[in-house]
Amino acid sequence: MTPGPTGRWSRRVGVLLAVLTLVPLAGCGHGQGYCGAVRDHQSDLGSLARGDGRTALLRALPIFEELRDEAPDDVADEWGVVVTRIGALRTALDRAGVEPATYDPKHPPPGLSAQERTEIRRAAAELAATDTREALDTVQQEVLDVCHTPLDL
Repeated sequence: MTPGPTGRWSRRVGVLLAVLTLVPLAGCGHGQGYCGAVRDHQSDLGSLARGDGRTALLRALPIFEELRDEAPDDVADEWGVVVTRIGALRTALDRAGVEPATYDPKHPPPGLSAQERTEIRRAAAELAATDTREALDTVQQEVLDVCHTPLDL
């Protein structure tokens, strides 16, 4: 017995519904890893934010790198900006042999070259730039919207 037009239509609808229910699950698989990583690091990020504010972003860099790697495509570029800018400051400070917690740009340590001061100043300015703040705002909002939890910074 072959199914009539109604039977074929019902079967097609059933197959379509089955496929459609799998699509969100596949799409959320990456998001669940992302949200899991956010939740795993939420306490650490909160502790960093409550600590020395001058070095919090630098100390959070490894966490941000992990979140960038887990981030959904719609915020991957923003995470890239955040991680790149923090990483650039970290690199400039490391190259200069400067401890971030004690560095004072108005009174740089003796022996710091003009080039090193310029690199640190440039990296700090880029980290404080509007596009970096907007990227950070975007990832914080995305975490709240997608993971339903704040990204404490």
